[in-house]
This record gives sequence, C-alpha cells and structure tokens, in this order.
Amino acid sequence: MLTPRTLRFFVALIGLFALLVSPAFFWPGYLDSPAGLIVAVPFLSVYLFHRLGIPGLLEHNGACGWGWCAPTPFGWVFLCAFWLLLAWLLAWALASMTRPVGRHNPP
Repeated sequence: MLTPRTLRFFVALIGLFALLVSPAFFWPGYLDSPAGLIVAVPFLSVYLFHRLGIPGLLEHNGACGWGWCAPTPFGWVFLCAFWLLLAWLLAWALASMTRPVGRHNPP
C-alpha cells in the first residue's frame, strides 16, 4: 500500500487532475464544457454529502436563500480528504493490477 509504485500512480493521478483543471484558470467557459463538468464533480460533491446528512459542510447549514452556499473550512478539509483518499485507493489498485506476475513486494 505504501510502495513507491503506488506513490508514482498517485502523483500521476493528481497531475492529470491538475492538467484537466488548468484551462479553467485561463478560460472561464471551460467549466461549462463536458470536461469542465467532470472536473467540477469533486467540488460539487459537497452538496451531495450535505444532502446525505453530514453536518457542517456548508455555510449557514445550507440555507443561503437563492444562492449556493459555499463550503465551510471543515467542508473543504472533508472534500480534500475524501478525494485524496479516493485517489490513493485508485493508485493502490492500479499499482496492484500492473505489478508483474510472480513478483512480490519486499516486507
């Protein structure tokens, strides 16, 4: 689980996400494209977690009138922890699946 191979996959996944997000800094309309919507899923998932009943994720407990409430600091930490954990598990799975047959990790 804590092998250099897993770390390389993790860094590659984070780099790929950063590469997908980078056009949004120069072209605001990018977030309206299909690729931009995929990039926005981690941010928008805070509203799903709020709907599932996790308290403290949104400002004003989600009651912001007609606008969308911003995440609280706890909401940001929760989102980062959740998506980084998910990326780490995916990197671990990819590292396990692509390991050459017959080779074992040293203890």
